[in-house]
Amino acid sequence: MTLLDASRRQSALDRLTANAPFLARLAEINPGDVTRFLVDGTDAALAAVSAPVAGDDIMRALRQWRGRIALLLALGDLSGEHDVATTTRLLSDFADQACDAALAAAFAERVPGEEPRGLSVIALGKLGSHELNYSSDIDPILIFDPDTLPRRQRDDPTEAAVRIARRMTEILSARTGDGHVLRVDLRLRPHPEVTPVVLPIDAAISYYESEALAWEQAAFIRSRASAGDRVLGKRFLAAIQPFIWRRSLDFRQLKEIGAMSDRIRDHFAQGQAFGPGYDLKRGRGGIREIEFFAQVHQLIYGGRDPSLRVPATVDALAALAAAGRIEADDADRLSGHYRTLRRIEHRLQMVEDQQTHGLPVQPAALDCVARLDGATDGAALLAMLEPVAADVGACYDRLVAERAVATGLPRDDDGLAAVLLAAGFDPPGAALRTIAEWRGGKLRALRSPAALDALETMLPELVKALGAAPDPQATLTRFDKLVARLPSAINFFHLLAAQPALARIATRILALAPTLADALGVRAQLIEGLIDSRAFDAPATMEQLRAEWGPGLAALDYERLLDRVRDQVGERRFAYGVQLVAGATDPLTIACGYSELAEAALGVLADATVAEFVAAHGRIADSELIVLALGRLGGRALTHASDLDLIYLFTGDHLAESDGSRPLGATTYYNRLAQRVTAAMSVPTAAGKLYDVDTRLRPQGAQGPLVVTLDSFERYQREEAWTWEHMALLRARPVYGSSAARAEVERIIADLLAIPRDPAKLAADAAEMRGKIAAHKPATGALDIKGGPGGLVDLEFAMQVTQLASGQCHDPNIAAALGCLKAAGLAPDGVCEAHGLLARMLVMLRLTAPEGEPPTAAARQLVASQCGEPGWPQLLAAHDAARQEIADWWASIRPQQESEK
Repeated sequence: MTLLDASRRQSALDRLTANAPFLARLAEINPGDVTRFLVDGTDAALAAVSAPVAGDDIMRALRQWRGRIALLLALGDLSGEHDVATTTRLLSDFADQACDAALAAAFAERVPGEEPRGLSVIALGKLGSHELNYSSDIDPILIFDPDTLPRRQRDDPTEAAVRIARRMTEILSARTGDGHVLRVDLRLRPHPEVTPVVLPIDAAISYYESEALAWEQAAFIRSRASAGDRVLGKRFLAAIQPFIWRRSLDFRQLKEIGAMSDRIRDHFAQGQAFGPGYDLKRGRGGIREIEFFAQVHQLIYGGRDPSLRVPATVDALAALAAAGRIEADDADRLSGHYRTLRRIEHRLQMVEDQQTHGLPVQPAALDCVARLDGATDGAALLAMLEPVAADVGACYDRLVAERAVATGLPRDDDGLAAVLLAAGFDPPGAALRTIAEWRGGKLRALRSPAALDALETMLPELVKALGAAPDPQATLTRFDKLVARLPSAINFFHLLAAQPALARIATRILALAPTLADALGVRAQLIEGLIDSRAFDAPATMEQLRAEWGPGLAALDYERLLDRVRDQVGERRFAYGVQLVAGATDPLTIACGYSELAEAALGVLADATVAEFVAAHGRIADSELIVLALGRLGGRALTHASDLDLIYLFTGDHLAESDGSRPLGATTYYNRLAQRVTAAMSVPTAAGKLYDVDTRLRPQGAQGPLVVTLDSFERYQREEAWTWEHMALLRARPVYGSSAARAEVERIIADLLAIPRDPAKLAADAAEMRGKIAAHKPATGALDIKGGPGGLVDLEFAMQVTQLASGQCHDPNIAAALGCLKAAGLAPDGVCEAHGLLARMLVMLRLTAPEGEPPTAAARQLVASQCGEPGWPQLLAAHDAARQEIADWWASIRPQQESEK
C-alpha cells in the first residue's frame, strides 16, 4: 500500500463519517470491514464478505450482508478505487444475488426440497443494464412457467407462483431493525392494477406482442434475466425481441416516448432551474435526458443494427457513435456528464440511504453533500455541475428540435392556398381539393382520428417537399394514389414528419421513378430503410450481404426465412433504386449491385431449401446441386426488375439414390429440389415477390428436364447445342455449388467456348437467330434500348460472334469483354463508350420509364445526368451516335442479304 492509497482511503472514511450518518452507523457496526479496507483496499475487503447460506435467518442475514456491501462500495467509490461503472455493476451484482437468495428461501418455505425453477426475475431499468443506484428501487417483471414451477399437490399454479413472488418481495423489502435489502417495485408489469404480481410466460409474451405501450418498448431496451430461472427468462426475452427491436419503426411510439420526457420536465418544474433543489435525475440536463437521448436513437436504429442493442447508457452512446448515428464528440461529452451526475446522485443517497435525486435546498445539507464528494462547499459543487447540466440540456433540446414539427397548415382555403402557392403549386386549386379530401377522410387510410392527427403533423414538410418537385401537382397526384393503397397512413405519416429528409426523398421518387413509387405503394415501410445512412453506401458484395444477413436468418423456420429474405432484398433493391434517383451512384455500379444482391438471395434460399429437402429425403453421396446463371445475372448487369436466367445441374451418378427415410432417385431428387429452389426465389409470399426465374435456356429448352447431370450438360453442349446456345454460354457463370463443382463447370464452359468454329457459319447462324428475335419481339420504340437496330441485342450478337470466332475475351461481363476485344483490335474504338451509354440508359429507363415510353419531362434531366450528358437533347444525340456505332459493327459481321449488296 502506498502513502497515496492510505491517504485516499483515510480521506474517504473521514468524509463518510463526517457527512453520511447512514454510512457512519454502518462503519461503527462493521469495524473489521473498515480496517480491512484501510489496510488492503476495497476489493480485498469485499472478497472477505460472504453471502448468506441455507439455514441462516434469511431476513437478518440478507440485511447484514447488504449493510457490509453498501459500506465497502461507498468507501471504494469515495476513495476513487472504483469508478462509477464499477460501483453500479457491483451494486447490480449484489441485487441479483440477493434476489436469488430471497427466491430460494421463498421456494424452500413453500416447497421444501425443490430447486427454484419455473419463476424468473426480469430486471428492467438500471438493474437491467447493470447500472443500479446506490439506494434504488429495483423494477422487475416476474414471470412463471405453470408446467415447471414446483408447487404443493393441490396448489393452483398461479396461486403458488404469486405466494412465492410475494414472499420473495417481503424478504427483500420489509423493514426490520436491520433495515431493508432492496425496495421492489412490481408496477412495471402489464396492467398492474388488475394482474397478479407474477405472470404466466405465455400471457406475458402475448401482451408484449400485441398490446404493449411505447414506454414499455423503451423500458425493455435495458432488460435481462437477472435472477431465478434464467433459462426461462432468456426464453421470454428472446420471444419478445421483435417487440423491443422493430425493423418497422413506429414513429408514433417515438413521439410518445419523447412526450414522456416533456411530461417529466413539466411535472418536475421545480427541479428544472439549476441550483439548490435541482433534480439530478429528472431536471433539465439531468440523468434521464442522457438516457432518453441514447434510447431514442437505439429505438430508431437498433431494429436494423444489432450492434446498438446494448443496455448500459455509456455503452449505448459509444455504440451509437461507432455506428455513425450520433457525433463522437457528443457521445464522449454525454458519457462524461453521465458519470458525473451519477456520482453526485450516489453522494445524495449515501447520506441517509434515501432514494433521492434532488440537491438539498438547505445550504448546510448541500455543503454536506459537497464535502462528501471532496468539494469545499455547496457553491463549488454547483459550479462544477452547472456546465454539465447546461450541456446535457442543450444536447437533448437539439434532439427534441429534430423531432419537433411545424404547428400545421392553415385549414381555411385562403390561408392554405397562399401556403401552397408559395410552396410551388401554381395554380393551387387542385392541391387544395386533394388536401380537403384528405382532411375529410375520403381515403380509407385517413378515416381514424389518429390518422388525421398524423396527417396534420406531416403536412407542412410534405407540402414543402412536393412543392419543390419538378411538377408539384403531378407528384401530389402520385402521392395521393400511394396513400390510397395504404391500409393505414398513421405510421407512414409519422415517419415522414419525424424525418423530413425522407419526405424529400419520397417526393423525388414519386416525381421521377414510377417503378419505385409502385413498390412504395405496396410496401410503404420500404422508405424506412433510407433512415440508415448506409443505404447510400456503395452496393455490397454477395459475401458482405450474406455475412450481414446471417445472424438474423439463422434461427428462422423456412417460411419465415422466405419472408425475411424478401424483406431484405426488397429494402436493398429499393435503396439502390433511390441511389439512382438521387444521382448518387453510377448506374453500372448499381447494376452490379443488383446482381450481387440476387446472387446472395439465391445462395441463402438455395441453402435453406437444400436443408429442408435433405431433412425429408436425405443426401445423395458424392453429388450436389449447381446453379448456372446466364444473361444479365451471369454478366453481373441486372436492372431493377430483371428476370434471372438459370440452368440447374447436378454432379454424380444419375442412377444413385438418396439416403433419407423417403429416398428418391437422383434425377427425381434434383428435379424436385430445383423446382423448390425456383419456388423459393419466385413464389409470392406475405412479404411479396422476389424474382422471376427463367429456366428456358437449359438443354433442350422448355421441353427438356429441369435438371441434368453435369456430364449430360457437357455432352449436349458438344453434340446437340445450337450456335446461339454457345453464344449464351459466353455470359454463363456458376453462382451456387461448392468451389470444386463451380471450378468444374467453369472448365467445361471454357472448353466449349474454345472449340474452333467456321466464322462464316457462325455469323450466318447468329444472323438467322437475330432475325427470329426481331420478328418475335420487335422494338417497342426509339428508346427500346435493347431491341431495334444498333441496340444492346445487336451489340451482344456482334460481340459474341467475335468472341467465338476468335476464341478470345470470354468474360461474362459485357463491359470487360468489350474492353478485351478492343484491346485485341477485334472491336471498333467507339464500341465500349457506346455500350456504356446504352447500358446506363437501360438501367435508368427501367426506373423512370418502365413501360418503354419516353420518361417524363421531370425525369429526363436525371437520366441525362446519370448517363454523363448535360441535357436530354444531348443524350438523344449521343444515343443515336452509339446505336449507329453498334449497327455498323453488327453490319460488318452479319452476312449481307442480296438486296443489301
